[in-house]
Amino acid sequence: MIGKLNHVGVATPSIDEAAKMYRDLFGATDITAKRALPEQGVWVAFVNLPNAQIELIEPYGEASPIHAFLAKNPKGGQHHVCFEVPDILRARDEMRAKGATVLGTGEPRMGAHGVPVIFLHPKDAGGVLVELMQEPGGGH
Repeated sequence: MIGKLNHVGVATPSIDEAAKMYRDLFGATDITAKRALPEQGVWVAFVNLPNAQIELIEPYGEASPIHAFLAKNPKGGQHHVCFEVPDILRARDEMRAKGATVLGTGEPRMGAHGVPVIFLHPKDAGGVLVELMQEPGGGH
C-alpha cells in the first residue's frame, strides 16, 4: 500500500536556525521559505533533497501540538515519517481494519503539500508517528 517516502518531519524551536544548520553543515541549497499553517498550529519549511524532503516544523501559536514534543526534546528532533499512498480514504480504512489508530477524527485534513493526510499513532507503528499523504493526483 505505501508508496515512496515523501519526507521526514523534524520538529525545531527555530526553522531559521535549523535551515542554517542544514545549509552550513550539510550543504543544502534548496530550502523553501517558512510559511504558516495556522490550522495545524505549525510553521513549515522544506529542505529539498534529490530523493525526498525534510520538513522543518516550528510551533505556531500557543495551541501547537509541537510544544509538547519540544518540551520533551528542547533542541528538536525527528517528529514523523511521511509515506505517499494512492488513495488516502482507502489507506485510512485499511489501517483501521488492521487495528491501527488513526489520530484525530480520522477524517483526512489538508497537509503542507496541499493534499489530504492522516496520522497513525506511534504505538501501532513501532514507536514512530507515521503520516500518510495522498499521492499528488491520487484517489480522493
